[in-house]
Formats: sequence, C-alpha cells, structure tokens
Amino acid sequence: MTARRRRRGGARSHGLAAAGAGLLLVPLAAGCGSGGSGGSGDVKIGVPAPLSGDSASAGQDILAAARVAADEVNKAGGVKGKKIKIVQADDQCSAQQGAQAAQKLLNSGVVAVAGGYCSGAAVPAIPIYGRRSVPFVMDASTNPSLTDSGKGKVFRTCGRDDNQGLVAAKFMTGPLGAKRIALLHDNTTYAKGLADAAANSVKQAGGQVVYEDALQPGQSDYSPVLTKIASTKPDVLYFTGYYAEAGLLMKQRKQLGLKFTLMGGDATTDATVLKTAGSAADGYIATTAPLAKDLPAASGFVSAYKAKNGADPGPFSVYEYDAVKVLAKVIGQTGTKGADIIKGLHGVKDFPGITGPITFDAKGDRTDPLYITVHVQNGAFTAFKKLDKSGAWVDAKAS
Repeated sequence: MTARRRRRGGARSHGLAAAGAGLLLVPLAAGCGSGGSGGSGDVKIGVPAPLSGDSASAGQDILAAARVAADEVNKAGGVKGKKIKIVQADDQCSAQQGAQAAQKLLNSGVVAVAGGYCSGAAVPAIPIYGRRSVPFVMDASTNPSLTDSGKGKVFRTCGRDDNQGLVAAKFMTGPLGAKRIALLHDNTTYAKGLADAAANSVKQAGGQVVYEDALQPGQSDYSPVLTKIASTKPDVLYFTGYYAEAGLLMKQRKQLGLKFTLMGGDATTDATVLKTAGSAADGYIATTAPLAKDLPAASGFVSAYKAKNGADPGPFSVYEYDAVKVLAKVIGQTGTKGADIIKGLHGVKDFPGITGPITFDAKGDRTDPLYITVHVQNGAFTAFKKLDKSGAWVDAKAS
C-alpha cells in the first residue's frame, strides 16, 4: 500500500467513524476560549492545507494566497494595530492528519481558521475547532455535510457539491447533449459526495447513469477502469476525484482511443494536471468556481501573488484570499473572542470579495455560489460556459 493510499483512505466517507475514534488520541489544548493575540502580539489565523503529498501543489497555493492577503492587511495597518500572522498546518488531505493539524493550530493560539482543501480532512477537524468556538472559513472543502453539521461555526467562501453536481448534470444533459453518463470517483468524502450529487441531478434532468464506481487512487494505470467504463457506452465520463488521477485518465483515455467526453470536478483544475496529461488534456472540461485569471476584481491579487511566488495562482487561491480578508474585517469589528467572530461572520452582508460579494446564510454557506465550466485550450484552463439568470448557457465571462 502506498503512502498516498493510506492518506486518502483516512478521508473516505466510510472511514469517518474510525477517524472520530482517532480524535481521542489527540491531546486537548489547556485552557478555554479561542486564545489568539490576547492583549498584545499578532492576531493568528490558522491555515490547514495539504502541504505535502500528492495534493501539495493545491495546499501550497492556498497557503501562499493566505500570506498575500495577510501582507495586504498588515501593510494597511493590520487589525486594530496588530499584525495578522498566518500559522500553517499540514493536513495531508487525511482525516487523521486533519485532526492533528486542527489541534496544532489551536495549541498555537489561532483565533480563527481559513483554509482546507480535502473535505475528508475537514470532517474530523470541525468538531475540534467547534469545541473551542474557533470559526473555520473554508476556501475549497465543498462537501455539503461540513456546513450542514457545523453548528453555525463553519463558513465557506467556495460553493457546495450539491450545487456543483447540479451544474455538471445540466451541462452534460444540455450543451453536451449526453444521454448516457458514467460517474467515477475515488471514495473520498469530496469525490463520493460530488458523484452522488451529480447522479441525483442527472436522473432528475432525464439522463441515465450507466456507471458509478470508484477507482483506487495512487495507481499508475487506469486502463482497465477506462475499458470497463467504455463497455457501458457512455456519452460522458464525469470524474469527481483529484487532479493526480485526472491527468492519468486524460492521458490513458487518449492512448486507448476512447471517444467519450471526459469531464471533471473542481479538484481537477490544478495546473499540475496539464503537465501530467500533456496534449491529451486538450478539450478536457471541468466544473469549477471561476478561476483567478477570469475574475476582473482579482487582477491586483494575481499580480501580487506572481510577484511574491513567481508563479500563477491556483484555482482556490482567490477563495482563500477572500477567506482571510473577511476574517480580518470581522475581527477588526468584533475583537478576537471566537464567539464574537462567529457572530460577526453571520452578520456579513455583501463583503466586497474579489470573487464577488460575500454573504453567509444561516448554515455558513455562501448565498451566491457560482459554478461554471472551463475547458483546456492551448495548454491552459479557459472559462467556457455558465448558466445565466434565465437558466440559459452563455459564455462564462466574469462580471
């Protein structure tokens, strides 16, 4: 069993009970309350993300975006004269490591948390933060259960997979004209949840799900899986897993000469996938929230990110940037006590994020989540189609 498979296994939906049992092994921090800056020093915001392993590209991108946001706040005078300090923790996209990362952040005295990538790592972390009333603003963890069970202490600047699954189904049965749809996931909390959401929406839209199963992440050859899927004669294969496997699926689909359309979810839009797939990525379609380069309001962030990191920002960078910025705004209004920050976040109305105005509903979800489709053209992900207010598919140009 590879290290990757062990990490992913910890995030599987059916492994959550074991993950919960594992929390008992994590020592609780001494004291109560949210800790943080106290009477002096920095205002600490935690950033849990996969900083090592196969999802490290996404995690490092999230961390870099948080630092860009903190730098801007600090240059503008900080929060009530105090600087924001970003405290990182590697959750490795794993339930066990997610719990340990959460406790590490609490032990370091964070007053709030902004980050996450894999929903499976967020599941065990949420009650750990919740017991200390430390708010968690997620930038990329999209499984609906996270806010549904977050007791009002969990928020999102990104969308939910029930929304994404609906958009995917409407696109496949609409512009693509697909009747027969195959769904492939990897059994992680995120991927299984998105596949299930897409399956329900496909059926409601009049399509037929001809295949729904999981691959084993971390393998080097998915030809047998693709061949089995091809035997069901799908018009479209929608892969809801992560970018490491997506790149191989693109490459091996081309090698096998398979003609069905290949689509993916928002965890497949990391630039790493283009390096893995090469020319086989051309024409690939994914559902995702708008990318940084397609958001006019994000141009300043893109420039600052590139100047600081020497690379373009990744797909979830702007949502992490907004998560840190909205926390800084609220902390400046409420102070650093966790319960007050949570109350302040619930009062946020039309915060001017670079991803658009942000308002949180009672659960902590964004009230205006936007999913679009992107496709690969000339070796890059490019905005493709989106639904307008009338329900028609139009060119996906951010406004």
